[in-house]
Formats: sequence, structure tokens, C-alpha cells
Amino acid sequence: MNYRTAKADIATTLSPTRAPVAVPGVTRIRLWDLPVRIFHWSLVVAVLVAFVTAKLGGDWMDWHGRAGLTIVGLVTFRLVWGVVGSTHARFLSFAPTPSRLRAYLSGRWHGLGHNPLGALSVFGLLALLAVQAATGLFSNDDIAFDGPLSGLIEKARSDSLTGLHHQLSNVLLVLLGLHILAIAFYLLVKKHDLIKPMLTGWKHAQGRYAAQRETRGGSPLGLAVALLVAVAAVYAASGKLLHERTVPAAPPAATSASPPAAAPSSSTPGW
Repeated sequence: MNYRTAKADIATTLSPTRAPVAVPGVTRIRLWDLPVRIFHWSLVVAVLVAFVTAKLGGDWMDWHGRAGLTIVGLVTFRLVWGVVGSTHARFLSFAPTPSRLRAYLSGRWHGLGHNPLGALSVFGLLALLAVQAATGLFSNDDIAFDGPLSGLIEKARSDSLTGLHHQLSNVLLVLLGLHILAIAFYLLVKKHDLIKPMLTGWKHAQGRYAAQRETRGGSPLGLAVALLVAVAAVYAASGKLLHERTVPAAPPAATSASPPAAAPSSSTPGW
């Protein structure tokens, strides 16, 4: 790869342009930007680690907590990037409005990013993961693990949130299973590969799809803001800020002079 090729590749990472047509009638369109793809697969790993370590228990609960904090950061990043990110990363571009849902169900919807039903899945998973991570921050296992923010609430409330955390994990498993089944349905029945574009960022489009707008926007400044907000969220969720504020002050240094001894009373021996 020469200098010009490398420079062009870097320039199209966040705000790419359309690639040359490799097959007549088929256009390669940049669909998912790099931040979205890194977020997606990082979330897959973090959720998998969270489930496995929760089942293992014991010393693995420390890694469960780390996975939870990672999910906090990833979901926070995605919420911000969904506002300031590139074309198809923005929530407004695939919000499942009633008109879009009707168009999709009647076969009249033609888009490049998430379809309206897929958008419902995306919003549902993000909301559930946010609640699941939040309840985990205040939970405890009555043995050796306490959520980093569990000290802020009463034990009874922490126990209630722990129960909710366990129940929501089952709901999350169901939603993830449906998500995977939908991907398999599109791949095997509709012959639409949803996995490859999330790996490479490119989608092969033709006909009315090829004429649609591909990914643009998502400035480095917006990316920096999303990353900073995510880091701040993880720091706050870790409880370190709370710990720094509650560290007791050091006791005052003892003086060299000792207080005078009390004079013995006439009725008490002076030994």
C-alpha cells in the first residue's frame, strides 16, 4: 500500500465516499462506520463474558463486574454516537416510526441500514442493557461481591435490585436469541447477509438501493466527545469518585506537650 492509498483509506474511515463499481448493476456502499462496528463486536464479547462469569460465580464475579462496566461504557458511547455519528449510525435515520413500520410490513420499505423491525430490536437491546448494567451497579451476592455503587442504598433495596438484575438476564437472553434468529432468517431465507457488512462496513446494493445515501458524517470531534462521555460514565459507575469523596481525613498530629496530670484528691491514693 503506497502513501496515497493509505491516506485515502484513513480519510474514508469516518466519512467515506462510494467505492468504484466492481460488478455491473451492483454498487458497493459504505454502510457501517468503524466506530459502530467496533462497538457492536465489543458489546458481543462483553455480554458473553458477563453471562459466562455470572454462571461460574466465585472469583469470576470480579470479571463479571468488569464486563458490566465495559457494557456501561459501550452503551453510553452508542447513545452519544447515535446523535453525533455518521448517517446510518444516527438513531433518527432508522427510528421505527409508524409510517416506516407500515411500509416495511407492506413490502414498500427500501433502506440500507436497520429495517424498522430491526430498529425495534436495537432500541430494545440498548434499553435493556442500560437497565441491566444499572441494576448490577447496585447489586450484591450476599457472599463476596458488591456492586460498586451498592453502598449508596440500603441493603434491602440492593437485594431488590439484585433480584431484578437476575430476572432481566433471562429477558436479555430471549431478546438476544430472537436477534440471532432474525439474522439467520435473513441469511438463509431472504439471502441478505447482515453479518458481513458489520464486519467490513460495506454493503452490495443494486437497483433502488444503490441510489440511496451512503454513510457520511461522524467527525473526529464527535467521536472524541462520545469517547470522553463514555469514559466519564465508566469512571462514575466504578464508584471511584464516591470513594475519593468518602476517604476519611487524616487525624491531627499529636503535640509534644502532654496535658498536665490531674491532682490527686485527698480521698484517692496518688499511685
